[in-house]
Amino acid sequence: MVETTGGGPQDGAAEVLDRPLPDGVRRKVVQIVADGFGGLTVVELPAQLRQYARFTPSRRAKFAGNAMAAALETDPLFRQRIGEKLREAEPELTGALDSGSPPPAADPLDVAAAAYVLRPPGWVKLVTAAGEEAQRADAERADEETRAELERLRAELDRAREHTRAETERLRAELDAAKKETDSLHRKLRSALADVKRGEAALRKLRGETEAVRAEGQAQVSAAESETRRLKARLGESEAALEAARRAAREGRSVEDMRVRLLLDTVLDAAQGLRRELALPPVSVRPAETVDAVEPGRMTPKDIAARALSEDDPAVLDQLLALPQAHLVVDGYNVTKTGYPQMPLEKQRLRLLGQLAQLAAQTGAEVTCVFDGAELAAPVLLAPPRGVRVLFSKPGVTADELIRQLVRAEPPGRPVIVASTDREVADGVARAGARPVASAVLLKRLS
Repeated sequence: MVETTGGGPQDGAAEVLDRPLPDGVRRKVVQIVADGFGGLTVVELPAQLRQYARFTPSRRAKFAGNAMAAALETDPLFRQRIGEKLREAEPELTGALDSGSPPPAADPLDVAAAAYVLRPPGWVKLVTAAGEEAQRADAERADEETRAELERLRAELDRAREHTRAETERLRAELDAAKKETDSLHRKLRSALADVKRGEAALRKLRGETEAVRAEGQAQVSAAESETRRLKARLGESEAALEAARRAAREGRSVEDMRVRLLLDTVLDAAQGLRRELALPPVSVRPAETVDAVEPGRMTPKDIAARALSEDDPAVLDQLLALPQAHLVVDGYNVTKTGYPQMPLEKQRLRLLGQLAQLAAQTGAEVTCVFDGAELAAPVLLAPPRGVRVLFSKPGVTADELIRQLVRAEPPGRPVIVASTDREVADGVARAGARPVASAVLLKRLS
């Protein structure tokens, strides 16, 4: 497409710029397009620029600069319309360009930008010259800035050197003062170290003397404590021997008296019991009547069936407890674990002792219940029921051994009944003169 300008007969559209558009000229061109953009209708705008139609010139230059520069380069009609708007806005500049003589006082960048838009003959030279002029101006400006920066840096360097010299002099003076102070401190430190060494030597000497005195004192204290312990031990042994002698003399008499009196009460009660049980009438039998013979019309003793009781019959226990001064010794845990082993030990003890209290009240017999103390984690707080003596074996002593001790403590002739299923206990008490019964028999009697 051939463009015609109002200034000259030749067409400059055929000229081509063989180098990139200088930055300064490009900014001017974008500004010209942005200013003339608003004077066009949306239809007159290229399709890629219509979205920026409502933008202000400054926003168009900021956001649509590349798009406007590309449209101006590729769309001659759009370039012609922008040129017309430029002629309206800058008639003097555009008229001078059309005539081929741009104003000498005009900005080269404005001239080059207008020439780029209007494309008059020789516009490439104008653009190139404007670019070179702009580069030269930029170079001169950069040189000026560089010289100014160099002068500033030289001034700062001179100030820094002066400050460095002053600071060096100050630091040298402070260093000399610090050296003098350090020498003084070294002398004081050497003197203090000498004093410390003398003090440490004196302290070591005093510590040695103190340790010697402490060791001697500890030896004397140890000797005194040893002698005191030896005297206390001898005194304790003497007191224990004296107390044992007194207790042996006192207990020997009281135990023997108790055994004799208990045996005598047993014999008297047995005699009275026999008298009551037999209920013997006055003597009316003659010796001849004691001769075994069969009288007419009478049965012999062999004809009368004798009734005997089995060992598992609770009546055996009742007969034994009915004896005068009878003493029932119960192997506690042996009985409870035979009758109700699933219960806790505490409930086993309470149940057995309650039943034994009833049995003692019914029979009047002396009842002693023995428990094994080895199964206890702590001492038992227990109030024995009325009529029942409750004993726990000491550490290292079993309940079986305590039962045998109780049987051996009884005088010969007194009826002692031991309730236990333990065969060893039963055999032992039987040899000592007691009558063993099975735990099951006692449980039957209690139930």
